[in-house]
Amino acid sequence: MGEAKPLAMPEVITFGCRLNTYESEVMRGHAAAAGMNNAIIINSCAVTNEAERQARQAVRKARRDHPDAKIIVTGCAAQTNPDQFAKMPEVDQILGNLEKLEPNAFGTEQSERVQVNDIMSAEETAGHLIEGFDGRARAFLQIQNGCDHRCTFCIIPYGRGNSRSVPLGAIVDQARTLTQNGYKEFVLTGVDITAYGEDLPGRPTLGQMCRRLLSAVPQIERLRLSSLDPVEVDDDLWRLIESEPRLMPHLHISLQAGDDMVLKRMKRRHLRKDVYDFVEKARKLRPEVVFGADIIAGFPTETDEMAANSLKLIEECDIAYLHVFPYSARPGTPAAKMPQVPGDIRKARAAALRHAGEINLSRFLETLVGTEQSILVENETTGRTLHYAPVDLDFPANGGDIVDVRITGTNGRKLFAGPLEQTA
Repeated sequence: MGEAKPLAMPEVITFGCRLNTYESEVMRGHAAAAGMNNAIIINSCAVTNEAERQARQAVRKARRDHPDAKIIVTGCAAQTNPDQFAKMPEVDQILGNLEKLEPNAFGTEQSERVQVNDIMSAEETAGHLIEGFDGRARAFLQIQNGCDHRCTFCIIPYGRGNSRSVPLGAIVDQARTLTQNGYKEFVLTGVDITAYGEDLPGRPTLGQMCRRLLSAVPQIERLRLSSLDPVEVDDDLWRLIESEPRLMPHLHISLQAGDDMVLKRMKRRHLRKDVYDFVEKARKLRPEVVFGADIIAGFPTETDEMAANSLKLIEECDIAYLHVFPYSARPGTPAAKMPQVPGDIRKARAAALRHAGEINLSRFLETLVGTEQSILVENETTGRTLHYAPVDLDFPANGGDIVDVRITGTNGRKLFAGPLEQTA
């Protein structure tokens, strides 16, 4: 094997949420502007122990593959537990979630190895203008950061700080830049996006912001929302769900559990009935809407009956896109001190939930076979429908384009499609 060549431009390895994806592009720009071409930035996640393990694994691989590169670790795991990375000889620099977005944190002359300050001191979220997203067909718009709630299982507020919103003007400026660069689909990202505007003058709601954004930037062809709290959807957002075709018929619920006792022990803001009501109202306003959800399997104290309630909710609400997380105890959170469910039971319950989601997805995909669909092309021969259903195209197309196709089949996990003129 020959010697590893220096990187020609900064490399960013991203774990976790869409907000991290957005922030990775900010850092890529800062590092490039500082001349840090031979740098690898690992943007970590702290949602689970496994996420942190993957970040450490990525650090070791980066050092093996690029012995001379500068390795920077940042993100939520670096913010909440910088010591674990400080102990790794492979790591050259550790940046907290505030520091990673500051241009002056990047540079070859940086001497302070660990730069992680108190995230709770953050009072605003700056709007960062970025030109695009490396290798991605859709754009992510940060509208909010942090969270004022303290769910008992969640470490994220300690990695992200309290809730703070990006002013509408900065969101509009970013969207205009990205549409000028060819982006047609946008995903609004944040930690708790239904809290948008509570800290801004006039307290604009998420729905009001979306309405103004779509009006100010008519070039946006598709708008998606990241996770929604089912009891915090405002009236303006409901009106958009009903009547705005550019708002996609795909809503992702921050569910976490389907049993009332578990939800109370999690300190969630909703109960079981609230989810049923949310789904029913959304389907009444937008019959074609499809749902996704995040759910935790094996939360402390969860009994078989409680787990069955969650499974029943997934089945009865027909949630097609399910993100299942076996519970992971995060040190410093109240849930970590509760009676724990054995690991094998957590895994079995997670498998049951995933299976239910797979059945729902397969059934939903079957309903689309034979229909015409508008697809955002992700990379030459793959894309997503308005409902976010994955599609394999039997013809080449340009990433970022929106094309009309006919759905020719499904394997239960994704759709297959051809061009309209050849399949009509």
